[in-house]
Amino acid sequence: MVVLNRIYTRTGDKGTTALGNGTRVPKHALRVEAYGTVDECNATLGLARLHADGELDARLAAIQNDLFDLGADLCRPEMEKDAEAEYPPLRMVATQVERLEAEIDAMNADLSPLRSFILPGGSALAAHLHLCRTVSRRAERLAVALAEVESVNEHAVKYLNRLSDWFFVASRIANENGTADVLWVPGANR
Repeated sequence: MVVLNRIYTRTGDKGTTALGNGTRVPKHALRVEAYGTVDECNATLGLARLHADGELDARLAAIQNDLFDLGADLCRPEMEKDAEAEYPPLRMVATQVERLEAEIDAMNADLSPLRSFILPGGSALAAHLHLCRTVSRRAERLAVALAEVESVNEHAVKYLNRLSDWFFVASRIANENGTADVLWVPGANR
């Protein structure tokens, strides 16, 4: 359980922050960039949810919770030391990735196949979901870069990869099941 009695601690005033294991690193460290971008994705998702309702909003709420799990995973380095930890660190698991895949397949089943690339836009919800997609792609790029130099949970990277696909398909659902998608017309303004 998290208890936050004070919001500011002054411990970061010199440009460092604590990771989940207590190690202090620069605020611009790649690991901090990765989980900070996951947090940014969660904030953009909060904006998208202002325009969602019903089952789609419930799925977005589940993803927001997953994104906190993902941030907790990414802020905890040295996965090989998990067994020695005072308490078991929270890690993303395969079932979270599988849930996204199942939801993508279910949403995509009723959509017409794409015949063009889609421009971000259409409904307000679709536009926000496209923003979520691009921020999740950036988080994925940062997590992959981090995985090249430090240990990163493979399920965290897979989750981010599926998440951007999920947002893309959900944006089509938000655009009247794809009928209101804004299609790219190559060379239209030459």
